[in-house]
Amino acid sequence: MKQKSIADHLFNGVNISLLLVISAVMLFPFVYLFSVSFSSFEDFLGSKLLLWPSKWTTDAYEYIWASRTFRQALLNTSVVTVLGTIVNLFFTATMAYALSRPIVGQRTVMFMVVFALLFSAGMIPTYLVVQETGLLNSIWSLILPVAIAPFNLIVIRQFFMNIPSDMIEAGIVDGANDLQIFGRIILPLSKPALAAFSLFYAVTHWNNYFAPILYINDPSKWTIQVVLRQIVVVGETTGTLGGDNMFLENPPPPETIQMAAILMATLPILIVYPFLQKHFAKGVMLGAVKG
Repeated sequence: MKQKSIADHLFNGVNISLLLVISAVMLFPFVYLFSVSFSSFEDFLGSKLLLWPSKWTTDAYEYIWASRTFRQALLNTSVVTVLGTIVNLFFTATMAYALSRPIVGQRTVMFMVVFALLFSAGMIPTYLVVQETGLLNSIWSLILPVAIAPFNLIVIRQFFMNIPSDMIEAGIVDGANDLQIFGRIILPLSKPALAAFSLFYAVTHWNNYFAPILYINDPSKWTIQVVLRQIVVVGETTGTLGGDNMFLENPPPPETIQMAAILMATLPILIVYPFLQKHFAKGVMLGAVKG
């Protein structure tokens, strides 16, 4: 019994140590971003690995917030994320509910959904569709082509099918139509699943940078990820953000500007995530209970 207790303590100690190491590795990039973004020019030049600046400064944040381009990109991304998530949930939930009911052509539609899950149209056909529908250089080009994710649709449909049929039949007996059943019975019972997939959709919209590069030509309609690409990858800190920062005779180092911009673009998702994280396991697993 004593040997078993020692073995258990040893096992727990190894697990805790391993998890602490993994946590430290995961947190290190955020600590580095945070430290460099608040560091002064002297601290940045005098240290190869800056984890705690000796002199804290907010010059990099003042620089990016003084930029109208950065503020507009943050607003554009917020609009696309909120509006896109609403559109995603509306079309996904309504189509999933329709496919969870016995309707004519259900197998054919489900085959098309699974086919779309396995085989995508590709970049060029999608671009031509967006062009022909007049969505180029519009925020709708970032929303409508991805209005429904096939995988999310399948999981939410399975979730709806797991709702006891007695509740739906009770609604029918009371004289409720399909819209009333969907709005008063299905949706209230599906809050965990909808909360989980709303975060999936929101993170996808917030982190999307390829579609804006492909479909948006007007810099005033750029999203935050495109601006980050210009700052970090292309290295245009002065060209992208400096247009309305000319009053700064000595701008902060480009590296501190890059770190501050990355942190500001990541912060909204980090704030929202803890409030919806508790719904992940419940929302996704409930949709996969039955085959």
